[in-house]
Formats: sequence, C-alpha cells, structure tokens
Amino acid sequence: MFKKWFGKKEKPTHEDVVAPLTGTIKPLEEVPDPVFSQKMMGDGIAIEPTEGEVVAPVNGEVVQVFPTKHAVGLRSEAGVELLIHVGLETVSMNGEGFTAHVAAGDRVKAGQRLLTVDLDLVKQKAKSTVTPIIVTNGDAVASLQKTSETKATKGETVIFHIETKNA
Repeated sequence: MFKKWFGKKEKPTHEDVVAPLTGTIKPLEEVPDPVFSQKMMGDGIAIEPTEGEVVAPVNGEVVQVFPTKHAVGLRSEAGVELLIHVGLETVSMNGEGFTAHVAAGDRVKAGQRLLTVDLDLVKQKAKSTVTPIIVTNGDAVASLQKTSETKATKGETVIFHIETKNA
C-alpha cells in the first residue's frame, strides 16, 4: 500500500553535541562521584567550568529543569537524551546561585542559554564545580565518539559525535 511521506520530517541518525560550558574537558572516570565515574547514569564526559553560563549542546527540547536548577535534561532532534549536571552535591544548595532561563517543554537551539551559575558560590557550598554531561539513553546509541580535546568553548567545541540506532 502507498504511504504518503509528504511533510514528514525524517529524524536524523547522528548528532554532534557541543560543549554546554567553557572550561577543561575531563574523562567521566575522573569525576569524584561514583554515580558519574562508574557510569551508573550513562556514558559521557565532564567539564570543569571556567565561566558560569550553561548553553544547549544540541537543537532539541528541554525535558526537565530540576527544581534546584542544578541540572537540565534535554532530548535532541535525533532522540539523544542528555543530562547536564552542574557541579557535585549542588542539589543541597536548593537553587541558590542558579538561574534557569528555560523550562520543560521549551524548544532550544545549540548555543542557547539554559542556566547561569555563580561558580564562586558553588565552590564555597558544594563538593565541586565539575559538570558531567551524560547520555542517559545509551540503548538508543549505536556509537559514541568522544572528543580528544582538553579545552571546551561553550556552543562551539564538539564533545561527542553520536550515531543513533535505527528505530
């Protein structure tokens, strides 16, 4: 039977993910928290930020902004789900020092501001400013290539190239 495909947008099968922060890129295994370093939430990398602006790493949708504003979940146009978790043990700050510029359901473009963070306050009140960027739906990923760069510029440096599995 003939199917109409007119007007149907094909879902991309690959995704370049750019750095959501400017700073130093670190292997996830070096994050001083076993939930991240042992990849319990998924694979990824971490960035030790040098400035407090967090931008969208992909074009897509904001799935969740945590009530404490320390983390954001996104779904890319290719279906890759990402978690940006700013700092370690920052949930205990109850949102102090964090400002959200988006809400769940918002469509975003790569490079668009998501959060601003007072890094000096995080350094005083939390365990670390190191920020894991995690692919949380690894079962949808055929391959994840991580950058070999050591420095990240928000909205510019490609930190992952992801090939997704066919639906």
